Amino acid sequence: MALNNNIPSTYSRPDLEQLVSDVLRQAKDCGASQAEAGAGLESGLSLNVRMGEVETLEYQRDRSFGVTVYFGHSKGSASSADFSPQALKDTVQAACSIARHTADDAAAGLADAELMARGELPHLDLCHPWDLEPEQAIDLALACENAARAFDRRIHNSEGAAVNTHRGLHVYGNSHGFLGAQERTQHTISCAMLARENGQMQRDDWYTTAVSADELESAEAVGRRAAERTVQRLGSRRLSTRKAPVLFVPQLARGLIGHFLGAISGGAQYRQASFLLGAVDTQVFPEFINISERPHLPRALGSAAFDAEGVATRDRELIADGVLQNYLLNSYAARKLGLQTTGHAGGVHNLVVADGAHSFEDLLKQMDTGLVATELMGQGVNGVTGDYSRGAVGFWVENGAIACPVEEITIAGNLRDMYRGIVATGNDIDLRGNVRTGSILIESMTIAGE
Repeated sequence: MALNNNIPSTYSRPDLEQLVSDVLRQAKDCGASQAEAGAGLESGLSLNVRMGEVETLEYQRDRSFGVTVYFGHSKGSASSADFSPQALKDTVQAACSIARHTADDAAAGLADAELMARGELPHLDLCHPWDLEPEQAIDLALACENAARAFDRRIHNSEGAAVNTHRGLHVYGNSHGFLGAQERTQHTISCAMLARENGQMQRDDWYTTAVSADELESAEAVGRRAAERTVQRLGSRRLSTRKAPVLFVPQLARGLIGHFLGAISGGAQYRQASFLLGAVDTQVFPEFINISERPHLPRALGSAAFDAEGVATRDRELIADGVLQNYLLNSYAARKLGLQTTGHAGGVHNLVVADGAHSFEDLLKQMDTGLVATELMGQGVNGVTGDYSRGAVGFWVENGAIACPVEEITIAGNLRDMYRGIVATGNDIDLRGNVRTGSILIESMTIAGE
């Protein structure tokens, strides 16, 4: 695209690639020894209905670009949403001006050139636009909410149902000669309901999300599941304080693994702010736990051919037989630690906790007596010490079967002990995120209640 004053209303991938190339050339002309730039387009539709009425209908259409320059080991960054030639020039000059006034940092700079994703990149099948008219979105959201409201007479109110569709195109390039684009879509249907019985009210929700709309659960199924989960919480009571096994359902197990990822991130390691400091080659989980990264799974929400620095992603074993194999490093953290980047600028890509051999019902029987945690509240997790304390709701289990719903309790422990105390994982894998895991059963935690 020849940049001129007549800025088009829409941009294609070649347009963005040309824009990024022009920005990199301008950075070089300004004297930068290294530079990287990215440009992105976002578009989408978001619709919410509540109690049979449309509440919001929003179109999204955004664009942005950013540039980072290095003068030796001094770094400067600037960004803009204006793609005009003058705005590009001003943004590059602003980044250069910042770099000239920034102190040297020996770890600053692009990732090593030999680590860039080269050649033909894997086809990940991530772009499936949903040609959804507003009227169709309204019909879907109403069908979802109506199915929920009709599920049970105790459903008395609604927080609404939503339909969202999103498409993004991002181009990244740097002065190593790397230029790559990633285009992806994500579509979601969600619903949240309120139920009432004997003066008690409860709320719960459900959602489905996927790269392609044909892989979504039906709108009616989402509504019924939201209503079912809400009704199941009626009659909740508190527990007395005790120690007992805790079963994290997949949605919460994902967060449990997320705390582990934060602890082994390069930033936490070089700042010495992790309860897993220096933990490579040590036993973190039981021997039966294996965690791998699979960045090239077709149509998976976390798939990517390269990371935010252009480094090629690859299959990686993070935990093998319970032992930590490596940290999650971008180039900066790697240099601070005297290591090499692992291609994790921007995070992990499809982390897979190996399938357990147990169904959810099997895990209940194995637990015999304990707590199924279905929702957590609060931010009581200390990444430095590993201390863990969260408000929780869920279900109390006796003799391997759910006995009653519970609420207003707190579960507590230390993450290091919790990981080592995992006794089983489930085959009920939740695919709705970047971490793919089933339920996780922990041998013992403190449950604080009455």
